[in-house]
Amino acid sequence: MSSRIEFISFASQANANIAALCRRFGVSRKTAYKWLDRWRQGGDAALADRSCRPNSSPSRTRDDIEQLVVKLRHDHPAWGARKLKRRLEDLGHADLPARSTVNGILTRHGLIDPEREHQHTPHQRFERQRPNELWQIDFKGHFATDAGRCHPLTALDDCSRFNVLLRACDNERLATVQSALTNAMRRYGMPEAILSDNGPPWGNCGQDGNWTTLGVWLLRRGVKVLHGRPHHPQTQGKEERFHRTLKAEAIGSRCFRDIADCQRVFDDWREVYNLQRPHEALELATPATRYTPAARAFVETPGPIEYGTDDQVRKVCAAGRIAYRGVNYRVSGAFAGERLAVRPTTTDGLMDVYYCHQRVAEIDLRGPSNNR
Repeated sequence: MSSRIEFISFASQANANIAALCRRFGVSRKTAYKWLDRWRQGGDAALADRSCRPNSSPSRTRDDIEQLVVKLRHDHPAWGARKLKRRLEDLGHADLPARSTVNGILTRHGLIDPEREHQHTPHQRFERQRPNELWQIDFKGHFATDAGRCHPLTALDDCSRFNVLLRACDNERLATVQSALTNAMRRYGMPEAILSDNGPPWGNCGQDGNWTTLGVWLLRRGVKVLHGRPHHPQTQGKEERFHRTLKAEAIGSRCFRDIADCQRVFDDWREVYNLQRPHEALELATPATRYTPAARAFVETPGPIEYGTDDQVRKVCAAGRIAYRGVNYRVSGAFAGERLAVRPTTTDGLMDVYYCHQRVAEIDLRGPSNNR
């Protein structure tokens, strides 16, 4: 401004050499005469820079749409541009901008870090073909409340990513898990299989056949029990990703009073996750649109186990062993008191041991066995 005012003081004098002044001040003649016209109309204040913003911007996002994006982002701080755009579409809003424009709105309002856009790498996904073909189940790492600790127990449908179970627990014991699973299966029916890790109460860390009381309880109700590879959390990748989302969107740095307070927050967030939150792996559909409850209802009291006429049935003793051809073979203490079926395999001297529908052990008759 001082240079412009000085220039005008010289250029406005009688017989001023405008061309020479332009060379001295390093401006074009067009700019010089523009300054002079503004000064004559408005004085020194008129020499200030003016906005280059156009009078109209037909392609600019409407203010009401921009505010919708910002508000939804504040409601769901962990959602990115794709999820926000899809959720607004699901709510009936029309004329929404492109995803890149939504991302630009977030950036302009300081709601996103551009560097984080480059931290995500694409990966190959594997999933079951039908809902309830497989559930993944696990405890998320516990966290402190004012009254103790909360151990979130979660179960996810592998095909639809629908969350069938989200329970705030005060422990990780068998009775707690069994109660929570019972309630979930009463509502959504019985899955064909359940995948878990190898630690209690799901497994024995690979020991004793990796069978537990909980596994036997599931097998007895017709649910196949699967365990992930030891030290390989990618086997339960969907559960691991769900836990990250749960932590980011529901737990975060929030302070909880007690287990009941945790459960209230979990219930509210679970509704958002299943019914509102667009899921990247589902082409931005919500899990609820891809999920249907299982046709097979929960079995409250299983009937007697029926094996084939060619099966050789043996009862498991308290030590977890069965007697076969005069030799005691170790199966698992989890099956104590249960009846197992011994069946021949296609290999001479090898016998499979079944409980209900699932193979649970093997007997090798060809020589010394570690199971004896």
